Amino acid sequence: MSFDKHRAALADLMEDNSAVIVYAGMPQHTNEDGYSEFTVNSSFFYLTGLEREGMIFLMSKCGGEVSEYLFIEEADPLAERWTGKMPTISEAAAVSGLPESKVLYLPSFTSRLNYLMARTKLEHVYFDTFRHDINDQPHYNLAMAQEFAAKCPGIAMHDLRNLLVPLRTVKDEEEIDRTRKAVAVTKNALEFVMKNLKPGMMEYEVQADFEYCCRKQGTKKLSFPTIAGSGYNGCMLHYETNDHVAEDGTLILLDLGAKYGNYCSDITRTYPVNGKFTERQRAYYDLVLKANYAVRDAVRPGMTLKDLNDIAKKILGEGLVEMGKIDSVDEVGKYYMHSVSHSIGIDCHDCTFMDMPMKAGWIISDEPGLYIDEECIGIRIEDDLLITEDGCEVLSADVIREADEIEAFMRGEYE
Repeated sequence: MSFDKHRAALADLMEDNSAVIVYAGMPQHTNEDGYSEFTVNSSFFYLTGLEREGMIFLMSKCGGEVSEYLFIEEADPLAERWTGKMPTISEAAAVSGLPESKVLYLPSFTSRLNYLMARTKLEHVYFDTFRHDINDQPHYNLAMAQEFAAKCPGIAMHDLRNLLVPLRTVKDEEEIDRTRKAVAVTKNALEFVMKNLKPGMMEYEVQADFEYCCRKQGTKKLSFPTIAGSGYNGCMLHYETNDHVAEDGTLILLDLGAKYGNYCSDITRTYPVNGKFTERQRAYYDLVLKANYAVRDAVRPGMTLKDLNDIAKKILGEGLVEMGKIDSVDEVGKYYMHSVSHSIGIDCHDCTFMDMPMKAGWIISDEPGLYIDEECIGIRIEDDLLITEDGCEVLSADVIREADEIEAFMRGEYE
């Protein structure tokens, strides 16, 4: 993949006399000598393509000249015996697209940074300081940024995300191809789930079927923890417990996705556990599907995610009024309380801003839903859309969504 193109585009946006410093991150201890599964910083991956902890990427633009360096851990035979082979300089260079002469061992990072401080007019430094929640614990990049700011208060600090959002939202052909492959894996795994779904299964068994099939297809990572909420649990938007029985006559909401090449798919389907929708379930399901289709038919470059959500709210609200569930479209928030779309990429909820006009090359979700607590009915239908010059391509078009097709597939009659 052309990570050098990502870096070149970032360099064009950087101010002169500035530097970008991005850390891959470090694994987090859980207890004693246990660690959480390591997830590379997404900005670091976007710029280098590497997923190993402990690495640092440094890019500077001083006097109009751009320099790029990657710093990696030197292989230690004893450490490798415990945790596996470490990337060599040549391997890291091959993945990142950097010359081998620009891939150095970690101790060289301080001397290179000192050179920028002493020999150039360094005025600005960009770190990945983004926080989703102000109460979150500082992540590794933020901690390093705070340490740098304390040592160098005269240099202006900036959030790298503000430069990367316009770049990461528009996907190139290689990024789109990875997303297509992630969607294809998810499609096959969902069909495996439908073939095996039956009343009495535990939600975690349904989850296991999906994740087993993803692994069998060669994908090691998921976009996010699998949501498998049956009955009332489907009304909880990010339910991840998955420890209840999927009972006869209920629906199961599956929000899930495989990763391919570190790019996410994000698909939601809602199935009748026994293979047959009740009349009431079908009425709500068809209404959600109508909103799903309305969003994908309307989307165009220049629209915002808010514009799409307004379309979904109108369709869902009017449908609920017609069904006698609410008195006014303005009451739709009682049963639909999230937004219909977000950007998809290296992160499932990829970096974006709600008021940004979309461009061709964006990949977004289309996920209207209804959550009827008093009837224990939770329905969400989510597809992945690639924005084109005049509309969109539904990347998940082959993932069955029509109620009749779902029932036929679960009876073994779908072709």
